[in-house]
Amino acid sequence: MDTKYIFVTGGVVSSLGKGIISASIGKLLQARGYKVTIQKFDPYINIDPGTLNPYEHGECYVTEDGFETDLDLGHYERFTGIHTTRNNSITTGRIYKTVIDRERHGDYLGKTIQVVPHITDEIKRRMLRLSEKGTVNSEKFLSPEGESVARNAAAQEDLDFVITEVGGTIGDIESAPFMEAIRQLRWQLGRDAVCVHLTYVPYLKAADELKTKPTQHSVKELQGMGIQPDILVLRTERHLSDSIRLKVASFCNVDLECVVQSEDMPSIYEVPVSMQKQGLDAAIMRKIGIPVGETPAMKPWHDFLEKQRNATKEVHIGLVGKYDLQDAYKSIRESLNLAGIYNDVKAKIHFINSEQLTTENVATQLEGMAGIVICPGFGQRGIEGKIIAAEYTRTNDIPTFGICLGMQMMVIEFARNVLGYKDANSAEMNPDTPHNVIDIMEEQKSITQMGGTMRLGAYECELREGSKVAQAYNVQCSMINGQWSIKERHRHRYEFNNAYKKEYEQAGMKCVGINPTANLVEIVEIPEKRWYIGAQFHPEYSSTVLHPHPLFMSFIKACI
Repeated sequence: MDTKYIFVTGGVVSSLGKGIISASIGKLLQARGYKVTIQKFDPYINIDPGTLNPYEHGECYVTEDGFETDLDLGHYERFTGIHTTRNNSITTGRIYKTVIDRERHGDYLGKTIQVVPHITDEIKRRMLRLSEKGTVNSEKFLSPEGESVARNAAAQEDLDFVITEVGGTIGDIESAPFMEAIRQLRWQLGRDAVCVHLTYVPYLKAADELKTKPTQHSVKELQGMGIQPDILVLRTERHLSDSIRLKVASFCNVDLECVVQSEDMPSIYEVPVSMQKQGLDAAIMRKIGIPVGETPAMKPWHDFLEKQRNATKEVHIGLVGKYDLQDAYKSIRESLNLAGIYNDVKAKIHFINSEQLTTENVATQLEGMAGIVICPGFGQRGIEGKIIAAEYTRTNDIPTFGICLGMQMMVIEFARNVLGYKDANSAEMNPDTPHNVIDIMEEQKSITQMGGTMRLGAYECELREGSKVAQAYNVQCSMINGQWSIKERHRHRYEFNNAYKKEYEQAGMKCVGINPTANLVEIVEIPEKRWYIGAQFHPEYSSTVLHPHPLFMSFIKACI
């Protein structure tokens, strides 16, 4: 069949959960046997979220092909198991940069460049191209080596559905070109396109009433842009009666069966099941003109939810980091939650601010924790607290998982307190340290630009046979050239300094994961400890609902 397009927009307020709804739609269509991809269009002018402060935008998610993206792509991958690429995350900045580069190149033959049609045409091209087999993206980007190259990204296999989520809220100035592009595509694609609009129905405690007026205004705003929503998803903290749904349907020109509610759930992973019960996927198919057929059983998903409901025993995990907000370490939190569920426990996660950790209070701060994750990050702030936490967990044999910068802090702590290099540090934090056990990567030394220039994306790592890490991966690694090999995603500039490798090995910290091409140390562990492992890569990016990451699974087992 021809590719079908689903556009997901939001109104009233931000943070309603468009990413969860988009991921849920993708999961439900997958369950019906369709090939699906999901893409996110963000209205901000940054080229990507890579240079944004986590307080500003939450975590930065990294795709296998090495692109820094919005955290919603993490939801897409965790729910559906698809592998997103740079083509799944588009910003206003990328759109304008492409158009301006073409204008400078003379591609427009002297025409006046305008938002309509040039910007909107480029948006439309991006919205459609994921489904165009064999099309080529010749977008220019700066490679990690600093040279401007053209990445020929052949489109993915034929897709049945392309789901496009547009960030922001209807009425935002910066969203207007995206809305105009959707309006045009709706007319061009006819029944091959559906618009799903997510709005908010607030409850006013003083009046003891649910209010539909914000939804009506949001839809009116959308209609004023020339877009009639086909389906409304009403975000609510309280159950909506059929009379309220009928009222919304009547005022917004939407069929009653196409008004579904998204109530607060005990878990985001309950949302696809709730949407299926209300017939969201069936409504989409009817609007497009596809026979609905039988409702899929989604047995693996229901089995997972059953395990989640039965996992009542708690295991307490401390996150040692400097960003005190949920979304800053979103993928790590979700990976711990998923691994807990598959180990039949509920991972109770406690944030521990590394800026406030001292040698005097570390025992109190970490008290009651069955395991500690030393979080990734950048910059000087809070690193001494991470080093103090690493020393405490190492000397007290508490299961510890260091990720990216967290692994580097474990390496620095070991140098200071075991190897005896009291002034050991990372060249990132102290360029003049005489013992730079963490140093800048050779290919990073000539790079001056910050955005998109780190070691990004999936790289191979060979595991040492008999190590705890190799046991954790077990059947999930492949034998390549006689070595057990894995592939994991990276986002860093600094690395373990191989000049000290022999000393670490002799003192008990083993380098058990090595990149075969760059000889980069990817994983360190202390075998004598119950579970003391640091990974330079980000395993949290690869953990999904139906396939939790083996390192998180092993870590939670050790904590239990």
